Amino acid sequence: MFGKTSPFPYYKDHGRNPQLRRNRETMTATPDQKVALLFGGGRGMGAASARALHKAGWRLALSSPSESCEKLAAELGAFAVRGSMDSPDDIKRVVAASREHCGRIDGLLIHSGGPPKGDLLALSDDDWRRGVDLLLLGFVRAMREVVPVMREGGGGSVVAITAYGAAEPSLVYPISSAVRASVSAMVRLYATRFGGDGIRVNGVMPGFVDSLDFGDSNPAADSALGRLGRAEELGETVAFLMSDGAGYITGQNILADGGLTHGI
Repeated sequence: MFGKTSPFPYYKDHGRNPQLRRNRETMTATPDQKVALLFGGGRGMGAASARALHKAGWRLALSSPSESCEKLAAELGAFAVRGSMDSPDDIKRVVAASREHCGRIDGLLIHSGGPPKGDLLALSDDDWRRGVDLLLLGFVRAMREVVPVMREGGGGSVVAITAYGAAEPSLVYPISSAVRASVSAMVRLYATRFGGDGIRVNGVMPGFVDSLDFGDSNPAADSALGRLGRAEELGETVAFLMSDGAGYITGQNILADGGLTHGI
């Protein structure tokens, strides 16, 4: 089905590693235990979201382009499979493997890396295509694969992590700002289209967060809180939006930027 390369790299040595065997045993779900699939779930805000969901009792399937998802899976007793958001084949494979292993998908986090940045006139067509492929088409492709699974299961919750530039465009991040604004529009479109199926779709627009490397500078100094956001704070926001406590929230793009933006 998947060729010679196993879609389950996390399990490649479980027979010899007692810790991995123990973690695999912890992944046995109870019938009512919800499963969340996290794209970009290996580090930063994605890893923080995984920890928050784990604490809330979710069973997890983690994906990232690197081994970071496997390392976090070993820590949390989760399932892991590598994949990139700019690869249609990877997205299909990750969703199929996660559903096959976990049996269901009730929550979905869509979180990808940043596109190229630079001056508006210096950015090439390839730079723009890279941003669209990674951010916008990555969202569309993931939803195309997961929404039917959620409909079959009676509903679910989707959260897309974008950026504050989707609400207040930044000349420092023009591709990110423009394309993530399109993702914000998609959040509302999918929420409207599939709300009747019990599927909620929301976005989180972070400001500057401590999981990114800003050196000795503080780009959030002019925000209302005057500090960087903590990845853990964003993770708790994601976990809340996926929870039943947010059951009447859908189609919203929520700024979590410490008061960095000033639009009304």
